[in-house]
Amino acid sequence: MAYKSTNPFTGNVEQTFADISPALLEEKLQCADNCFKNDWRNRSFADRAVVLKRAAVLMRERSQPLAELITREMGKLIAQSLGEVALSASILDYYADHAEQFLAPEKLTTPKGEAVVESSPIGVLFGVEPWNYPYYQIARFAAPNLMAGNVVMVKHASSVPQCALAFELLMHDAGAPDGAYTNLFVSKEQVAQVIEDPRIRAVALTGSEGAGAVVAAQAAKHLKKSTLELGGSDAFIVLDDADLDKALKHAVSGRMGNSGQACTASKRFIVAEPLADTFLEKFKSALGQFAPGDPMDKATTLAPLSSAQALENLLEQVDGAIKHGARLVMGGKRIDGLAGNFMQPTILTDISADNPAFKEEFFGPVALFFRVKDEDAAVALANDSPFGLGGSVFTQDIERGKRVARSIDTGMMFINSAAVSSPELPFGGVKNSGYGRELSGAGIQEFVNKKLIRIN
Repeated sequence: MAYKSTNPFTGNVEQTFADISPALLEEKLQCADNCFKNDWRNRSFADRAVVLKRAAVLMRERSQPLAELITREMGKLIAQSLGEVALSASILDYYADHAEQFLAPEKLTTPKGEAVVESSPIGVLFGVEPWNYPYYQIARFAAPNLMAGNVVMVKHASSVPQCALAFELLMHDAGAPDGAYTNLFVSKEQVAQVIEDPRIRAVALTGSEGAGAVVAAQAAKHLKKSTLELGGSDAFIVLDDADLDKALKHAVSGRMGNSGQACTASKRFIVAEPLADTFLEKFKSALGQFAPGDPMDKATTLAPLSSAQALENLLEQVDGAIKHGARLVMGGKRIDGLAGNFMQPTILTDISADNPAFKEEFFGPVALFFRVKDEDAAVALANDSPFGLGGSVFTQDIERGKRVARSIDTGMMFINSAAVSSPELPFGGVKNSGYGRELSGAGIQEFVNKKLIRIN
């Protein structure tokens, strides 16, 4: 059984699901294709919005059981799981409210006659989604594309199958016709078959660099557009004039949210020399306050990592960094005495450019600390990364913050804040962090045909 719910806190296997059979896969592909051609694409924006608005209502009504599924399958603190459900519902509402405006015909200025660019859906889309935000990742893919008139098929992460089924049921109960939203328990081999299928018109993936490279190559081979939302090693820059208390507050939330398992988590802390010692000492003290325990318990502040393998991978990375000369400031070990996949909050420093850790993404509660002499050095260090997803800069001079933000090679920058996600803010990166955008008006433009109509 490839799809399996294993509780990261207890280690218990809750449920398993078989990969889809070839016959059932074909049936679902045909159903999606029929739905697009004969139903969904022909509906008005208002009719599509009814379904998405109802899904948002149901999501809020079911927020507690939906959140508990997240916590049971990938270990997120229950309060953060409830927050994810609320954010996902707001994304559904956002596109229901704004899609028609975003895709309104654009009149062009031309010397003779008239010209307009109209947006139309392209067909059946295939999304490959990760485990760390089981509903949010789906909502930001499905909501804009459903409102654009496309239909979507989703291969969710194999560790969150109950969340995958819950979202599919949500869309069904909201009135989506059969084939508009389809969950697929497909194997890795079947993923390639789905991408190859001529009924699939485009592919979106959120995941690792390796998975992105494979999926992008498969899509390109069949001349299909793709978008990739991949990893990140976001820089968190603290300049010499920063409000230290504010910077520390955001440093803690930016590194420890979702137990550090976020592509936009703050990972590399780059602090100007005058504040470096004080920042490091207070940062260490704050991370030491996190208390591991049952993520369903509201008193718990440190959740387990998503799986035993995730914990092992992170421990190996930390050990490798130390062997190559990094200094361990705190943590670095598994938390003993608990059944779950718990990692101590960890800080590494003295990381040289030839240390593998210098270029790696640490997907968990591990912070890399660097001290720099000035602003120019901070910018140079922030840009010395294969990733370019997001980042933060802290300064009391907003114009200075804007200047630094513009100098960083990323898709997103936040001044005096850790990274945040909201329906109206575009999400995406550059370099090895992928290409394409989700959310905001940009997120609905990726998979539509921009058709020119010229009248002479």
